[in-house]
Amino acid sequence: MKQVRHYGLTERPPLSQWIPLSFQHVFAMFGATILVPIMVGLSPSTALFTAGTGTLIYILCTQAKVPAFLGSSFAFISPIISVTAAYGLPYALGGAVFSGLFYCLVALIIKFAGHQWLNKALPPVVIGSVIITIGLSLAPSAMTNAMYDGAGNYHLSYFVIALFTLALTITISMFFKGFLSSLPMLIGLVGGYLFALVMGSIFPAFHVIDFQIVKDAAWFGLPTFQIPKFALAPIITFILISFATICEHLGDTLCISQVVGKDFYKDPGLQRTLLGDGLATSWAALWGGPPNTTYGENVGVLAMTKSYSVWITGGAAVIAVLLSFCQKFGAIIRTIPGPVLGGMTMLLYGTIASSGLRTLVESGVDYKDTRNLTISSVILVIGIGGGMLQFKIGSSMSFQLSGIALATLVGIVLNLVLPKKAASERAQSEQK
Repeated sequence: MKQVRHYGLTERPPLSQWIPLSFQHVFAMFGATILVPIMVGLSPSTALFTAGTGTLIYILCTQAKVPAFLGSSFAFISPIISVTAAYGLPYALGGAVFSGLFYCLVALIIKFAGHQWLNKALPPVVIGSVIITIGLSLAPSAMTNAMYDGAGNYHLSYFVIALFTLALTITISMFFKGFLSSLPMLIGLVGGYLFALVMGSIFPAFHVIDFQIVKDAAWFGLPTFQIPKFALAPIITFILISFATICEHLGDTLCISQVVGKDFYKDPGLQRTLLGDGLATSWAALWGGPPNTTYGENVGVLAMTKSYSVWITGGAAVIAVLLSFCQKFGAIIRTIPGPVLGGMTMLLYGTIASSGLRTLVESGVDYKDTRNLTISSVILVIGIGGGMLQFKIGSSMSFQLSGIALATLVGIVLNLVLPKKAASERAQSEQK
């Protein structure tokens, strides 16, 4: 058997190796990419279409020099849900369009002024606290899916399915090695689905999967597209969340650079990677897909295979687009029961919050400093507690800024206005 060799950034593999190497990236991104639209009421098929086409846009913007794959962003789940509840889903999509355009504006500023100013406006104490808030604010959604039906009734059988899915996902993440260890969400999703299916055939209480929509669906057809609408409050909400996701982009780009051994901050330049991410996000929202982000799961595949060819990630993008046109496939995804999603998101949303903790720990944020303690405390309470700034604009419109967006804004303001103690002053304070 011919050994699969490693491929550099610009090398194109032979078709016999190109296709399986691209499918690895599809498997890695698949579970997370379809989970986001399921959680917020968008079409998974549309998400696959916009992830694939968005990745191709990113490759074009970065001059085919960065082997990143873009998929659905978890950071935007909370604002999509809150804006949808207040204004409707089209307005959440409109906010996402402007979020991508804001990326492009920041990319333009970075081109002329560099990126150090971002570190001053958004230090780790703000970013880490916001990320924690994003994860914990989603916790009630995970537990609702895990325990309750659509009518709000508690079911023990639902919780059993959720716990099985959670246990399987943790097992794959903790104890499996190699390629399978990069697919805990996908394997947990499939395993929880099969568990619900088998138990439902034995016990009526576990019958939570209905295949009627699969039978009614055609084999092939266009994804479900939606037209965005625009209002001031949703736009501001998404732009504020973008401050956190831009920092996430900086970290992802640095991580890819370290894996590949190339400084992508310099070539093709951070302004190009941000531009590609921003245009991909706006493109996705224009078609009714969730905002995009560079995927850490696919960075893991790069590290594992040591094949960094942009042709491979581009091939994965084309495969994702082709899958989006299979309506049977999209219908099967819509049959995934709530408790399976609940089990997965117990771990997933907690992981988001934990990544915020890791940001605080690894950056060495000092909580003996009252300033840092104050900033984190206020962000957490406003974000998780559902703080809201609301007032009327004229007779028929109102402005509303709430949750994560308001917490991010307050955190940025506090960071800019609260005085910093000098190192010598802190040392004297600790001695006393």
